[in-house]
Amino acid sequence: MSASSTGSGSALCRFAHYFVVCGIDTETGLEPDELAALYEWLEADRQGRDPETATKGENFDQSPLKRTFKSKVLAHYPENVECNPFDQDAVNMLCLPKGLSFRTQKDNRDPQFHSFLITKEDGTRTYGFVFTFYEEVTSPQICAAMQTLHQMHHAEHASSPTNPCPTSSSSSSSSTSSSSSSMDSLASSLDEAETPSSSSSQVSGAGSCGACSGSGGYDASRDTLYVSKALCLIAPMPFMHACKRFLEQLHRAVTSPQPPPLPLESYIHNVLYEVPLPPPGRSLKFHAIYQPIVCQRPGPRELPLADFPLGQAFQLLGVENLVQLFTCVLLEMQILLYSQDYQRLMVVAESINTLLFPFQWQHVYVPILPASLLHFLDAPVPYLMGLQSKEDTDRSKLELPQEANLCFVDIDNHCIELPEDFPQFPNKTEFIQELSEVLLHFGVSPEGGATSPTTTTTTTQNSTPGTELKNNVLKELVDDGRNGNIGGRAVDVLELLQGNATLERLQALAKRTGVSVGHLEALSRAHASTGEAGRDGGRMSAADEEELRNAKLTVQLREVFAGRFTAMFADYEAFVIQSAPDLESWLTNREQMHNFDKASFLSDQPEPYLPFLSRFIETQMFATFIDNKIMSQWEEKEPLLRVFDGRIEKARLYNVRAPSLRSSKYQKCTVLKESTQAIEQRLMKIDHTAIHPHLLDMKIGQGKYQQGFFPKLQADVLASGPTNNNRWSNRTATAQRRTDRHKQHSEHLGLDNDLKEKYMQEARSLGKSLRQPKLSDLSPAVIAQTNWKFVEGLLKECRMKTKRMLVAKMGREAVELGHGEASITGLEENTLIASLCDLLERIWSHGLQVKQGKSALWSHLLHYQAREEKVLQQQAESPVSNGSERRRSESGIGLPTLRVSLTQDMRHIQNMSEIKTEVGRARAWIRLSLEKKLLSQHLKQLLSLHPLTKRLYKRYAFLRCEEEKEQFLFHLLSLNAVDYFCFTNVFTTIMIPYRAVIIPIKKLSNAMTTSNPWVCVSGELGDSGIMQIPKNVLEMTFDSAFRPHTHISTVFKCQNLGKLTTVQIGHDNSGLLAKWLVDCVMVRNEITGHTYKFPCGRWLGKGVDDGSLERVLIGELVVPASEEDGGRGSRTPPLQRSPSQIRRISITSLSGRGNKPNSAQIQESIGEAVNNIVKHFHKPEKERGNLTILLCGEGGLVGALEQFFHHGFRTARLFQKNVFVWDFIEKAVLYMENADQMGDLAEVPQPVSLNGDTLCRYVNAVNNTPRSIGKDGKFQLLVCLGARDQLLIQWLPLLVECPVITRMYEETALLRDRTTVNSLIGVLQTLHDFPITLETSLTKGIDL
Repeated sequence: MSASSTGSGSALCRFAHYFVVCGIDTETGLEPDELAALYEWLEADRQGRDPETATKGENFDQSPLKRTFKSKVLAHYPENVECNPFDQDAVNMLCLPKGLSFRTQKDNRDPQFHSFLITKEDGTRTYGFVFTFYEEVTSPQICAAMQTLHQMHHAEHASSPTNPCPTSSSSSSSSTSSSSSSMDSLASSLDEAETPSSSSSQVSGAGSCGACSGSGGYDASRDTLYVSKALCLIAPMPFMHACKRFLEQLHRAVTSPQPPPLPLESYIHNVLYEVPLPPPGRSLKFHAIYQPIVCQRPGPRELPLADFPLGQAFQLLGVENLVQLFTCVLLEMQILLYSQDYQRLMVVAESINTLLFPFQWQHVYVPILPASLLHFLDAPVPYLMGLQSKEDTDRSKLELPQEANLCFVDIDNHCIELPEDFPQFPNKTEFIQELSEVLLHFGVSPEGGATSPTTTTTTTQNSTPGTELKNNVLKELVDDGRNGNIGGRAVDVLELLQGNATLERLQALAKRTGVSVGHLEALSRAHASTGEAGRDGGRMSAADEEELRNAKLTVQLREVFAGRFTAMFADYEAFVIQSAPDLESWLTNREQMHNFDKASFLSDQPEPYLPFLSRFIETQMFATFIDNKIMSQWEEKEPLLRVFDGRIEKARLYNVRAPSLRSSKYQKCTVLKESTQAIEQRLMKIDHTAIHPHLLDMKIGQGKYQQGFFPKLQADVLASGPTNNNRWSNRTATAQRRTDRHKQHSEHLGLDNDLKEKYMQEARSLGKSLRQPKLSDLSPAVIAQTNWKFVEGLLKECRMKTKRMLVAKMGREAVELGHGEASITGLEENTLIASLCDLLERIWSHGLQVKQGKSALWSHLLHYQAREEKVLQQQAESPVSNGSERRRSESGIGLPTLRVSLTQDMRHIQNMSEIKTEVGRARAWIRLSLEKKLLSQHLKQLLSLHPLTKRLYKRYAFLRCEEEKEQFLFHLLSLNAVDYFCFTNVFTTIMIPYRAVIIPIKKLSNAMTTSNPWVCVSGELGDSGIMQIPKNVLEMTFDSAFRPHTHISTVFKCQNLGKLTTVQIGHDNSGLLAKWLVDCVMVRNEITGHTYKFPCGRWLGKGVDDGSLERVLIGELVVPASEEDGGRGSRTPPLQRSPSQIRRISITSLSGRGNKPNSAQIQESIGEAVNNIVKHFHKPEKERGNLTILLCGEGGLVGALEQFFHHGFRTARLFQKNVFVWDFIEKAVLYMENADQMGDLAEVPQPVSLNGDTLCRYVNAVNNTPRSIGKDGKFQLLVCLGARDQLLIQWLPLLVECPVITRMYEETALLRDRTTVNSLIGVLQTLHDFPITLETSLTKGIDL
């Protein structure tokens, strides 16, 4: 079989694909690390130095034992596997991420184990398991080169007076320039404290190097030099424990005084070609050098394979931190793991990945980031990466390119730094409690931090034969055959005897004649007991018991997480939108499709879940999960989805879920016990045993055993597998046939495979810019291409996000795309805006030259502000051309122009003491700009300062790509089509300046008043309290036609009132000119610029109109003049307004003879008003508008009932005095009180008498209020109180029965029509189902 063909069919079922040896190439000698040189090249290019000269010189400033030298793949077997091509650069980089490491006999040389994975561009993963140990350097050339390098380093050190010791050189150089790159500081902080950790390395001795000899120095005449070497197995599945044990035994064979039973090639050939993958739901035993190794694979209905010890991740971080990290990963933030130990990085990364079931991480995933690839941290996309720290390196010195959306996990110090605006995982407290119970059951502390820093150091540190046998149980296990661990020759003898009839007869004859064959019988019994070990339980070694315990703990913890998702998404299928007839049309239209009814799904969830869920369903991992669900109608179900759907079905069968979908009651996992049974059964009864290692057809004399040195293996025997069929080749052939059939079937599909794959990749990459960076080819050209992909990805993401925000907000298109209603929930809006803030931070972090704070955007804004202030100082002497824009006054009259200024908005944010961080300020500024519809304009202004952008950003940065930048600003400009209150609704506790302007009717005589006016402004979040306005603030302005207008203006500051709803206006009726005809009141939020108009059009004064000295006005948001034409069609509906002047006069004043509504119109308006109130209460609480508007605004309940009461009201004037509805109510109440006293109502049933008392009490309370409200105001107040206390339907019959009605109403009046009144009572009855609450501005001063 040729080397290249080893990868076809059989490789799919092999346990391991490659065996690799990495280390120093003695022929090429010491070479500086190319990738480190490439990094120097990139940094020199960024700093404007000549890149070619920057990398030529050696860095003699650093100790040779600390420098990075190039490692090489010394050997790998087989040459290639077709289904998994060998990536030499990536494997070499990940086996020895720091390059070659040198030690002397004084240093700590404990072997280390770590894992890694390589993610291919299609998302598939290959796992590597590495055992690194130190081998003595025997090459005189290498030792001489190291001696020379050390002498040169000492000479350089001696000639530099500023560097007292070599260990401080890197730190001092890293702080020489305050403008050093963030990547420079990152690299230098990682290089610090590189000295080996053994205290013995600090022992100083007399030698040629003087003071340096004790600090990691090397003297060839006195020291022994060691260099790192890595043994690696590359496997298609993460069988971590099995690979670790195999490599440990391989290392033990190398360091043992006695050679192994067989040449090492036999064991490596066996694991590469003769050990199959265990079938799903089965266990497999194969034989290493000293002990057998067992691995098992979950069944098709179990959780997928996860062999990394999850318990260790919980020990390292603690339950609380791990749940927080898990939440960050679910929300696709940037995750950076940080530890000295590579294996810890891998364990935490893989543990988090396995807990995501049934979802999968869709973005950049590099659990071990080699030091040469630090520029990957500049990626403006979600990532999950692991970075190795050095001992005693301070976290504060680690400057990362972007931290606004970063979750930083310091594994060794058991701490985690979370991003701002971080929602909690649903039922977090109960969830942590359940996880803690599982951990305590296995003796693990939920607090974490219990493990020592050397947890991943292997158990072979003091390996001599025999010392590994920890107890008698383990010794018996190794000696006897219960695990098939019989010496090779004994097995051969036994097989020979058992297969030969003549020898069997001789054996029987020997027994009869009394000859002892005890040894042979014992051998036979031992071999026979191998198959019975599962049945009698056998005795497990301490290592096996520990492995079983870890496996049980892992699966129980995973079940708790899987149970949470099963409970939270039990009904997800009901909200999946199946809109395409076939796969081809679905794939081609994927970008336009709306696949999940998010609004309906969220409306079905318990309130506490919403902050998390609203953000989670916007992630790429959730979108991919839903895509897989939709594609499962045409293709085979994706394995994770199949298991998850099976669990949901099972939960339904057992009726685990609470009957109410909206229940947030926590449900514990019910399958913990049974989940571990399958694992135990597979371990106790081994299903398959692989072929034993055996002698190969090798050349004699090669690869001679030498203790402590890994031999050069014979490549010809390892290049390919056995040609004869073995036990599992039939299964391989069957699997290959099945694959071929599936391939043929795919080729017959209507959709061309290449086209289908293209669509699939495009569909699945929606919202993602780069799935995985390529580790192997890292030329500057490839890095530039990668950055270009980032730029394209960011632009695409911006387009998707702005479109999503517009569609959700604007209505009609949203309904067509599957939203339940033409509205967006406040929660969903907040989620989308938070997501936009994250995107802007990532764009501003891309290609940053100098890291100057946690928020790149705010840092850029501060630079701009400083420059603008300097320009303003220079212009202070000649303020002719100010240059700053001004926005036209929204109101036209009365309000001074509000200046539009980027720096002014920044100052507003800087004055908010509630915001403490740079990231918070940047997000507040984005929200403010978005609410003011200035985001695109402000950012365009910010980026128009080209010298500043050039100074802050590298050439490849997004913000320096002109065409993409223009498109980006255009997408943001589209957001001006809709109204956002994302600043006002979020920062509810800040102090805001408001300007209130009272505008009288234009006639100058009516505008004058001698009384003392006051106002009280109310909003959704509170009111300003009564503010007296001094008399001398009467101002005069001129309109465009130079007509004079007078108004009263005042500025006040109070806590954020939210959206404004009402204004109370009044005066004290003092002076000669006390009557005042007010046109309207204008109120403007001086930070957001939102202006509200509160129409009045009525008198305030005694003896005029209805005699009111104060009124409650209902507000409407004023549309800025520039938007009235352009954006009107797409705007959200305006707020309800105050009852207009025309309606007021036509209803209340009998002199108004306008067009009165007929009876049908009146009844319709009442029905509509009640219907609006009912709809108000059917919305989620956070999305309801203001109830006062629905009660008292135009088209509200009060106005509709006023029309009803005015229908047929007698129009005769009494001495030119207006008659009001309130006059009728007062007379009716007076009649009831008098009649009650005289006993005339004795024949009336008791309940009516009680209702009469209630009406009298309420009317008297309204009349006795200290407030000077007029008769219309009193009627409004009575209706509001009656609606609140559910009394309107009891009062109406009393008024209808009262004899006063005949004097004040005509026969045709609606109030005198019993049928109509009964119909009105029925309509008002529907309000009794809802708790109506009234604003304090309405009920102030009422004593009931």
